[in-house]
Amino acid sequence: MASNLTRFSPFGDLARFDPFRDIERFFDEVDRPYGSTDQTRSMRMDVHETDQAYTVRAEMPGFEKQDINVSIDGHTVTIRAKRDEQKKDPQSGTMMRSERFHGEQYRSFTLPQEVDDQKATATCKNGILELTLPKKVGGHGRQLQIQ
Repeated sequence: MASNLTRFSPFGDLARFDPFRDIERFFDEVDRPYGSTDQTRSMRMDVHETDQAYTVRAEMPGFEKQDINVSIDGHTVTIRAKRDEQKKDPQSGTMMRSERFHGEQYRSFTLPQEVDDQKATATCKNGILELTLPKKVGGHGRQLQIQ
């Protein structure tokens, strides 16, 4: 039981003092709007694979389907969503603070097999974008025989 005890050192934290340990986090947050977090800026996705297709489910809260653009180029899929909320309040006065997201989210990823872009489908319901990306026939890699 005594092996679980550690000796208390009142100056232990000072001995490990590193003034630069949080500097990277600081610079990551410099360009971020006040009050936003990684959860509001990133697009969370799930990608599932079957023998015939890839299924992508991306969380797109607050975006309407007309604000979302999906492009397919071979193995690469790009999801881009843009929201520009420049609505004026019916009340008179000056806006002191707005915590609505204005801007663009972008996510691009590469799949192991080429996608048949002619048969691909996309639906958006309740803030969830679902892509069905059929694999291109004959898009499998070829194993070379070493001579």
